[in-house]
Amino acid sequence: MTDSAVLAEVVDLDRYPIHELDSERGRAFVEACQRELDETGVCALDGFIRPAAVARMVELAGEIADQAWPTDRSHTIYFTEPDTSVDDGHPLRREVRSAKHGYAYDRIPTDAPVRRLYESDELTAFIAAVLRKDPLYRSADPLDAFQVTAFHPGEELGWHFDNSEFSMTVMYQPAEEGGEFVYVPRLRSEADDNHEGIRRVLDGDESDLVTLPSGPGSLAFFRGEHALHRVTPVGGSRPRINSVLTYGVRPDMRLSDLTSQIFYGRTSR
Repeated sequence: MTDSAVLAEVVDLDRYPIHELDSERGRAFVEACQRELDETGVCALDGFIRPAAVARMVELAGEIADQAWPTDRSHTIYFTEPDTSVDDGHPLRREVRSAKHGYAYDRIPTDAPVRRLYESDELTAFIAAVLRKDPLYRSADPLDAFQVTAFHPGEELGWHFDNSEFSMTVMYQPAEEGGEFVYVPRLRSEADDNHEGIRRVLDGDESDLVTLPSGPGSLAFFRGEHALHRVTPVGGSRPRINSVLTYGVRPDMRLSDLTSQIFYGRTSR
């Protein structure tokens, strides 16, 4: 199937014209996304993925449930080894819990709707335009480039910073209770690690907390390198299911071995 056919099947092109970025309408759409991302650190596109494609991705998560890697372990917010030279409450030493079921890229069927969308050049061009990144590459990581995550009741994603500047997520099925994506924008910068501010958040300070609303089919751009974020514990009877789409400015981008072991139980090397 051609890229254009994949787009029409998977994306609501009437609302989101990613197939005509050089048109006046396409340029205006990209500029609106850029403004939202610049102003808030997030750009959320509700209903970007068509309902039938969303439903199929939820079905697939059930069909290949035995291919998911279940993990329940602790890690620092930087995905590094704890620094024992600092006090127990220091962000460099403190550990948080992440528990989830991760479906690696090489476990997801090649005909999965959003996998086919991820592999299309049109989506990459749209992401690159919004992020003002030229060139932009899909990840070279055979496990993490495109993945599906299911958070079952009681599971969560602990506080952390992303190792990459930005990330893209697609929501398929929100949790019945909890499972909210919450973040503190611009908590650190390249010039200031802000360990004291981070410590306050880890201690429970919610004064600057923002919740990202995300219904089924929503695509979100998120600057996670400087924004501390997490997925709160999931409640109810059904899992929270979403995907992360990974891109980079280098063609050889891969996860570190430590992060890969945490989320997939193996490395890509």
